[in-house]
Amino acid sequence: MRISLLLPGLLAAGVTGCLSSADSPAPPTVDIPLAGGSMTHFDGTSQAFSSPSPDLNPEESDHHQRGDAVFGAKFVTAPNPVQAGLGPLFNNISCVACHGGDGRGRPPEPGENLASMLFRISGAGEDAHGGPKAMPGFGGQIQTRARFGEIPEAGIDIAYTDSLVAFAEGGTVALRVPRYTLRNPWKPLAETPMLSPRVAPPVFGLGLLEAVGEADILSRADPDDRNGDGISGRPNHVWDVRAKAKVLGRFGWKANNPNLDQQNAGAFSQDMGITNPLFPTENCAGDLPACDTDSLEIDSASLESVSFYIASLAVPGRRDWDDDQVMRGEALFAAAGCAACHLGEMRTGAVPGRPGLSRQIIHPYTDLLLHDMGEGLADGRADFEADGREWRTAPLWGIGLTKVVSGHTLFLHDGRARNLMEAVLWHGGEAERSQLAVRQASPADRQALIAFLESL
Repeated sequence: MRISLLLPGLLAAGVTGCLSSADSPAPPTVDIPLAGGSMTHFDGTSQAFSSPSPDLNPEESDHHQRGDAVFGAKFVTAPNPVQAGLGPLFNNISCVACHGGDGRGRPPEPGENLASMLFRISGAGEDAHGGPKAMPGFGGQIQTRARFGEIPEAGIDIAYTDSLVAFAEGGTVALRVPRYTLRNPWKPLAETPMLSPRVAPPVFGLGLLEAVGEADILSRADPDDRNGDGISGRPNHVWDVRAKAKVLGRFGWKANNPNLDQQNAGAFSQDMGITNPLFPTENCAGDLPACDTDSLEIDSASLESVSFYIASLAVPGRRDWDDDQVMRGEALFAAAGCAACHLGEMRTGAVPGRPGLSRQIIHPYTDLLLHDMGEGLADGRADFEADGREWRTAPLWGIGLTKVVSGHTLFLHDGRARNLMEAVLWHGGEAERSQLAVRQASPADRQALIAFLESL
């Protein structure tokens, strides 16, 4: 979706903020690509991922604020009467502790504890619903923290080695290759574990992605690569706890959650040890006496308010979209085949009572499908129909504001890439040809590609 607005000269040059023509006697008329349709805003500050949709009515604004309060609440251990229920095992104490500014998490620096990064764990085989099989004594996720009197499940050691990648003109980049090791597990492991690292992703714009029609997503799947373009995206079908059925997955690094309610409820359960209507048992039930409880620690209203909050977060608009270098980079993005997976445009369906989510033309730069990303990025851990080399195409909207909001430029599912170029160079599998095209491009073209990504 695009809209014509009168912009001051500074905004046309890339300064975002309040749209006003007061400072320009003859402001130009330009087309602004609205990344989130009517749910687009133009605040490029540290609050860029935390802005509510500009079209919320007063009742919806109140609902959004209630959800914001739960999202930011710090949970504590019982018997504190306010926000009790943390643990006994957990990874962090609040949603915002991992998604600071509603943005992207990162791996720890040397000497730091895990804060906005977690590790999924499983054994060989599948569970009753076709998902990852829980590791006896550890469940499906490593909880690295515990309340007083209990011990964490394990710690995680992270070490990096370098792998050099060469450009056509002779320059090289050293990519960080991570190695993850469980430290001091609380009990012996029944078998060799499959570990999968995950940093917290940004949470804005997810209401729009939830509103994209299933048929629209499936229409782009090409699991057998019948068109011969080397791209064979396919959907993940996952267990819907509420519907008690397999449905299309669209959230999470492997599209392993079907909707925002289940995504959020799972985070309360696994990340904080907060029982809720969708996951009423503790994440360590059956392993520790302190984990055997039947009481819910967050109710349906609170859970729903968090889903509403996330669904009503607006999308930051693009910057410098009409800059010559940015447009040159966009052309390389298309020519290299990046747009085959990172789709520049999608449409949402009708969402009853939510006009801001309904029938919007949006620009998330994802197809919400799984793609083989090569052995370099493989975690070796299946997640429903996603195999150990597959990941869901990550949305790129807002990626250029990561440094402003999250204070770093660490990308990919485990934050191994220290900047956008490293993230591009890690692409393998179906994206191998695109990565090679970038390596063979001129330095000026590669700079233009990064300028385009930073404009999103």
